[in-house]
Amino acid sequence: MSGAFDYRKHIDDLYQSVPHEFGFQAESYDEFKTWQIAFRVRLREILGLPNMETDLRDHQPEARQVNVTDLGDYVREKWVLTVEPDVPLPFWLLKPKEIAGNLPLVLTSHGHNRPEIYLGIAQNEQEAAAIAEGDRDIAVQAVREGYITILPTARAFGETVYNPKGELDKIQSCREELLHGLLVGRTAIGERVWDISRLLDWAFSRPDVDQTRIAITGNSGGGTISLFAAACDERITVAVPSCYFCTFQGSIGTIEHCHCNYIPGMLRLGEMYDVAGLIAPRPFCAIAGKDDEIFPIASVRKAFGKLREVYKVAGAEDHCELFVGEGGHRYYRQGAWPFIRKWFKVEWSETCGNPKK
Repeated sequence: MSGAFDYRKHIDDLYQSVPHEFGFQAESYDEFKTWQIAFRVRLREILGLPNMETDLRDHQPEARQVNVTDLGDYVREKWVLTVEPDVPLPFWLLKPKEIAGNLPLVLTSHGHNRPEIYLGIAQNEQEAAAIAEGDRDIAVQAVREGYITILPTARAFGETVYNPKGELDKIQSCREELLHGLLVGRTAIGERVWDISRLLDWAFSRPDVDQTRIAITGNSGGGTISLFAAACDERITVAVPSCYFCTFQGSIGTIEHCHCNYIPGMLRLGEMYDVAGLIAPRPFCAIAGKDDEIFPIASVRKAFGKLREVYKVAGAEDHCELFVGEGGHRYYRQGAWPFIRKWFKVEWSETCGNPKK
């Protein structure tokens, strides 16, 4: 008989023993594409996206502008998009003052904070310090790069928080979103990916958006959505998740994280680097913090090594980068914008072996 029960060992052993149906093994480009097509279908299924498509097949989202603010070098507009008949999702559209023709679009998905943080709007000294010290005004950074920018409210945040007790300091209701969604075959990540796709539908109806240059970036929970949205929606051409890309086992599998991170059966399909492989051959840059305690750098490097193998088989090894910042769990602007800027200037073929300036 064995000794005392060791839960951590049990979980680690379980993670190691579960087979990954779509663990990457392709050795040719054709095998890579076959793997990718099959895996994307199954990933969308466990996220609950086909259920949402069925349930909402008769719904046509509508957008309504709420206000406009002139901020000197750019304009900020607040909008609401009905991503479901009873879900008016707030988002902000930031535009440079001067727009000639159409411009690239950057989606900036926020994490476990008020979405207004990405607009550089602090409601207290603590938030102001977090913005300044952690490069957290990401939507402002994007528009000042010269891009049209969309900052979506992540479901269960902002005006979509479930807050029946009226708690003044309640930022998120991720637990309720996940658990109630599970009863009808949804996940929190799936709902947020759905919302990104609906925002892209709306953005693509605008004449000022260049549909060939679409990037997504965000920190922490925003990195989660950046990765999964790009894996599921191929209209996104550049993905830059910050302080999320890691291994599932080394992060949300062994370290305490928010409920919204969990997808039933995810590890039976593959690890996080397999999910990121669905983005290949599109440009991908993982941003990490050297001292990030909840997405440990050793597991990040392990995951990146595995992902490079996918990109190599896809003929696009130089499209995949890792930037490690000298700090903890925060955004690192110097890892994001040079990468996005570079790939917005490059046209490349599906096989990615022949990019054209």
